[in-house]
Amino acid sequence: MRPWMERFERLKSSNPDLSLRHVHESSFATYGRVLKDYDVSQLRVLMERTTIPEFGNRYEASIHELEETHLKGLLESSVYGGLEIQIGYCNGMNSFLNGLEYHKVSEVNVAITDFILLLGKVQDIRCNTYSVEQVEAFYVPQDTALELYGTTLHYAPCKVSSSGFKCVVVLPKGVNFPLQYGPREFTLEDKLLFMRSKWLLVHPSRQKLIQEGACAGIKGENLEVVGVADD
Repeated sequence: MRPWMERFERLKSSNPDLSLRHVHESSFATYGRVLKDYDVSQLRVLMERTTIPEFGNRYEASIHELEETHLKGLLESSVYGGLEIQIGYCNGMNSFLNGLEYHKVSEVNVAITDFILLLGKVQDIRCNTYSVEQVEAFYVPQDTALELYGTTLHYAPCKVSSSGFKCVVVLPKGVNFPLQYGPREFTLEDKLLFMRSKWLLVHPSRQKLIQEGACAGIKGENLEVVGVADD
């Protein structure tokens, strides 16, 4: 048995309504793939210097030290086909779905700690709304690198224990930065564009984001992941 399987089974028992799977199962292929040939040890060492906020999440799109690692060149030439990339992180205490975003380009995540991703498909968005009944939950073991496809709805990871989570986030350069122009709504989808290459739907409970212009398009309860005790 893989060393993380015991925690995975405990999380399944704690979250019976999520139909929890893990990213090594074939069902994950709809959303992305595990990247098996990349050494993430440099990232793990550098991420030890980062902290997890006491409340909420902290997202940094581009961190110089992470971008100085050998992994940047490998990902640029392989996963991103020559595109320049940025490497940052998302650390936090999140346990809820809260929203779903997509970028139309792949996003690479590296699990510095275990966490759970709540995922969906862009193809299931209807008139800028998305039902939580279509969300699927996937457990990501520590030290896993994975690619989320551009058609995959995702948002911040969910913690699996009280200590929170750490996740390295890789995207093409400029993604998730502020838009360089004001609102331009030519199509219905344009109403979802929240930042550069970031189309976003949020749960109606996320009033701060809605006030900032996010579309309250998530229908149903704001799904919550119940963690387990630290090993």
